[in-house]
Amino acid sequence: MKSMIPWRIRLQMIGVVLLLVVAQSIFGLESAAWAAGKDLVYIGTYTDHGSKGIYVYRFDAATGQVTTLGLAAESAQPSFLTVDSSGHFVYAVNELDTYKGQHTGAVSSFSIDGATGKLSLLNEVSSRDAGPAHITLDQTGKYALVSNYTLGSVAVFPVLQDGRLGDFTDFVRHKGSSVNVERQEGPHAHAVALSPDNRFALVADLGLDQVLVYPLDAAAGTLGHEPHVTKTHPGAGPRHLVFDPTGKFLYVINEMQSTVVSYSYDAARGELRELKTISTLPEKFAGNNDAAEIVVHPSGKFLYASNRGHDSIAVFSIDPVKGALTRVEFVPTKGKTPRNFAIDPTGSWLFVANQASDDVVVFRIDSKTGHPTPTGQVLSVASPACVKFVPLP
Repeated sequence: MKSMIPWRIRLQMIGVVLLLVVAQSIFGLESAAWAAGKDLVYIGTYTDHGSKGIYVYRFDAATGQVTTLGLAAESAQPSFLTVDSSGHFVYAVNELDTYKGQHTGAVSSFSIDGATGKLSLLNEVSSRDAGPAHITLDQTGKYALVSNYTLGSVAVFPVLQDGRLGDFTDFVRHKGSSVNVERQEGPHAHAVALSPDNRFALVADLGLDQVLVYPLDAAAGTLGHEPHVTKTHPGAGPRHLVFDPTGKFLYVINEMQSTVVSYSYDAARGELRELKTISTLPEKFAGNNDAAEIVVHPSGKFLYASNRGHDSIAVFSIDPVKGALTRVEFVPTKGKTPRNFAIDPTGSWLFVANQASDDVVVFRIDSKTGHPTPTGQVLSVASPACVKFVPLP
């Protein structure tokens, strides 16, 4: 039987089908490119102020567009996060003073679902002491080092092949005090940085006014128990520390005195030599302030430091030869109490976690000047404490 549909209409219908096929093909390619071009951004929080755990966003570094994916995982006080180099696992300290009836906090490991950003809990272990404040992986990704703030200790945990954390392989507790009787009555280990060659673990202890450099046995996951000690200025309160991309210089942010100290680093001996101390605050600022985070730009040209109180990011240029810092400017964070911030892997974007105003503010970084400009994007997150980027494969 011959078709009753006129040939002209049949041609139009065929044309429509072809257009749909082409559109579907293009849309599919665009969707694949969209997925491939998006990073994941995880936000660690304090859950005693309305948060439920770790939150996740999808981020397009080409456009700066951020899309919420919601709650990634429920977790208690996941204040600081770290991510393995493969982008498959997230590790969080649970900043608790009591865990399973013991006077310790906890550490949690999660697997990442790259399609949804959701996190699946793999296991949870005791941090071996109260108030864990920071976690990092060694350069091989085989060990996690946790800084316990309350009593001042460092614990080392092996990372198993499936991403879970094994039983601790070492634990060291600091001893002593410093000049501030209220805040430095005892040791308060705050953060660990690994040397680029993975031979040393450098620990900033706020309570001791010291940076302790431990030899690291990367095969056994143990720390030499006689560290080389570098004393900071009395009452400075070293908090976080970071190497420049060359590994020749180390920068330490002091919470209590709101300063950054630059050091030259002797890689052979694991020793530090102080170069210069510079304030993170304007000269006329007279209010209370606690400096918090410190980050070196991927280019190595700029250093950023956050001020809780002044509510700003201090921007410094870095001398590529001498490692010296020159203060460039202070940029308001558009929120209150910038506890933590992070720069994306391209070096183009800066996300600031304003803890007291319950938001994360997105800035665009000028590659020539280092200047961060707010984009107008503000992410609503209760009590944000940490930002981590995860590039998708």
